[in-house]
Amino acid sequence: MVAETQELDAQYWVKTRSSLDSTESTFLTWKGKIYAFIPGERRKLLFKILGLSVSRCIPTEVGSWDFTSRELTYYLNPETDEILRTWENPWTGETVPVIHVANNPVQGCFKGKFPAQVEGDNTTFVFDIFPTYPNPLADDPKLAEYSPYQTYQAAELFKLTVPTADLFNSELTSVSQLRLSWDRIGQWLPWMKMSDRPGYLIYSALGSKVKGLTELPQLLQDEINYRVPLYKQAPKALNNGEDMTSWLYFQKHFPAYLSGEIFPLPVAEES
Repeated sequence: MVAETQELDAQYWVKTRSSLDSTESTFLTWKGKIYAFIPGERRKLLFKILGLSVSRCIPTEVGSWDFTSRELTYYLNPETDEILRTWENPWTGETVPVIHVANNPVQGCFKGKFPAQVEGDNTTFVFDIFPTYPNPLADDPKLAEYSPYQTYQAAELFKLTVPTADLFNSELTSVSQLRLSWDRIGQWLPWMKMSDRPGYLIYSALGSKVKGLTELPQLLQDEINYRVPLYKQAPKALNNGEDMTSWLYFQKHFPAYLSGEIFPLPVAEES
């Protein structure tokens, strides 16, 4: 069967990415690997990753939703699957603290039409995103050896496949199943202290939607329950500040990084 491209109303994307029920938080989780890609060198597996997004969609007017979310991703030892607290840089020989992804908030607005590939029992949303903007760390002298590039640039390639029947079932507020494919090409992470060394990180990950906190991998449940309970639920409203990124988080918590604190830093549950 040949896939048919359809322009779907935003509500169908909301059912896919999160839920039409604004009272509930929706969890996506993913796992994968990160490789170093350096010209002239063989591929090198640096980390396994395990992460989640907890999100909520809040209707604002007919056909429009505010999207609120928080994200965690942990860098794991590729041989033992244990959370890395420090990492020995194989190119410099220096051991550095590991700053895991703890992005809060990540938000936006869903409205209008979303293109989807409808192919029989399955429908796939495809998003190829190429963020490019000034690097917030580049002009800070104390951070120059960590992220000296003037421009932040990456490629994020997403494919989310869901049951077509769920998508068009008006009695469902969220699809029952979701298969996520996520590939990323990105610059060295600031905490890696790679300076201007040539090369990139290649991310390759798969994920799914789960029904709640207790269906997440045990490592993520433990981290949320004991270290970062804020991630038990999505924000209940849009935040007036900018989206958090790994680069801004590094800048904000640079003193804690230098002192060797354990990341992500503890953060209490939202009242």
